[in-house]
Amino acid sequence: MATEEAPYKVVKTDDIFELRDYPPQLLAETIVEGDMEGAGNNAFRLLFRYISGDNRSRKKIGMTSPVSQEQKGEKISMTAPVSQQRVQEKWAVSFMMPASYTLENLPVPDDPNVTLRQVPARRVASVRYSGFWSEEKFLLNKAKLDTWIRENGFVVVGEPVWARYNPPFTPWFMRRNEILIPVAADSTVIR
Repeated sequence: MATEEAPYKVVKTDDIFELRDYPPQLLAETIVEGDMEGAGNNAFRLLFRYISGDNRSRKKIGMTSPVSQEQKGEKISMTAPVSQQRVQEKWAVSFMMPASYTLENLPVPDDPNVTLRQVPARRVASVRYSGFWSEEKFLLNKAKLDTWIRENGFVVVGEPVWARYNPPFTPWFMRRNEILIPVAADSTVIR
């Protein structure tokens, strides 16, 4: 069975890079401490329990992709469908909720560490790569994306998001990973 993915419209494609527009999305999110790779594993279990029925209505929610992670700090600002972001050694890890839900009909989490929130529409610059989920691969590909953003004159307006689309049992060479960096909505290609 296919997993529902975060919808987006491609504004521009340039080899492994894309400029995308995402519509508003609902997220289930938790904040965890730890290193980049361990934080995603710890948060995944908590979020998976929520979609498996650890909620007030005991309703199961379909798995979606990607699982997103971004570094978090004092202020939490979400930028991706399922994401992880780092702030002071804290990471926001999120699952995008299926499109059939609204904030009004989404089951309320039993665990107070799982929060639900609406993310507004946004434009992002992205890079896609395969392989293991490692901080080394993230940093290598983020540097490539930073260069592409700079070369195109886009204005960064948020933190990078690490998006992972496959379950851990997927062979490394078949894994889809992305880095998404929010850019100004009026970012267009200069070239």
